[in-house]
Amino acid sequence: MTFDSRPLTEPVDRAAVRAFAAQVRARQGAGPTVSTIIGIVVLSIVAVVMLPIVASVVISLALSAGSPAVAAIPLGLLALVVAGVAVLIGLGIRNTQVTRYRLGRFAQANGMTYEPSVADPPLPGMIFQIGRSRQATDLVRGTRPRFVELGNYQYTVQSGKNSTTYRWGYVAVKLDVPLPNIVLDATGNNGFGSNLPASFQKEQRLSLEGDFDRYFTLYCPVGYERDALYLFTPDIMARFIDDAAQLDVEIVDDWLFLYTQRKVSTLDPATWAWLFGAVGALLTKFDQWARWRDERLLVENADAGGAASVPNASNVAALPFAPPAGLLTPPPGVAPQGRRLKRSATWLPIVVVVGFVVFWIWSWFD
Repeated sequence: MTFDSRPLTEPVDRAAVRAFAAQVRARQGAGPTVSTIIGIVVLSIVAVVMLPIVASVVISLALSAGSPAVAAIPLGLLALVVAGVAVLIGLGIRNTQVTRYRLGRFAQANGMTYEPSVADPPLPGMIFQIGRSRQATDLVRGTRPRFVELGNYQYTVQSGKNSTTYRWGYVAVKLDVPLPNIVLDATGNNGFGSNLPASFQKEQRLSLEGDFDRYFTLYCPVGYERDALYLFTPDIMARFIDDAAQLDVEIVDDWLFLYTQRKVSTLDPATWAWLFGAVGALLTKFDQWARWRDERLLVENADAGGAASVPNASNVAALPFAPPAGLLTPPPGVAPQGRRLKRSATWLPIVVVVGFVVFWIWSWFD
């Protein structure tokens, strides 16, 4: 992975920015951008709410003072407010266009591609399965030596009449084969408990050797402890500690995700240098993960009378032909019990509600 950060900070040509914005609109369709929609809504609110108020004030002043000059003061103020709002909206739209242009040129300079936004991205990671209004923005993608996607992501969770929007930055790396669902909860970015949007049953927690537990809490499906030890050898653990200690990690299906509650697709060169370094350090170790196979698939296929029962030594010797070498190992894949970690209830909201009820009852009888 090359790294050239100059497009993030060097001066831009306004004509080139406008041309790039036109290309983005043509690629995504003729519909207005989100920033344009927000600007129209804000101006509409100003027009619908402010104009009747100002009109009533103008009429009152004109009737009381009998002077058109006095009545014109609110109109002038309204004009200034509308002009100020229009300028702010215009600056917001231009800043968005400049940011996209810089990120597009940064991606191109580093042999990658840029996509402004994707609604409801079809990724299996835990943050992509929650809430509504799910959207990934400012995606930078590379395909060599393997597919990597870096982007910002947000979703909204409804709780009664209230809604909360959660924002994440993520890195998605395509692996060679499906692996067991493993989560590394980084301890360095936790506050009062884990910052992850999901909780996992404690019996799935696995302690690894050395100082790894100081930096990550590892969860793997019950029965896959030996597989986790195969995947997280001491050299790979060292890579995660050195380069990704502030990132939460999830392995699910044939993907590896790095999560952070800050933007990763940004105009900050230091952020990109950190992420490129972390991904580059991990990429060199993923080849040995490609050799992992789930032996439980052999047992399941053998119980079902499938062809995968061939690798038994006596069966192989009895065959009138030499079986392909691929039949001597399980096929790529994960048995059902290893595909997803078992979730546990999130107790913090329940504790908060119970505490509020106890406080309310206590204050009632006090």
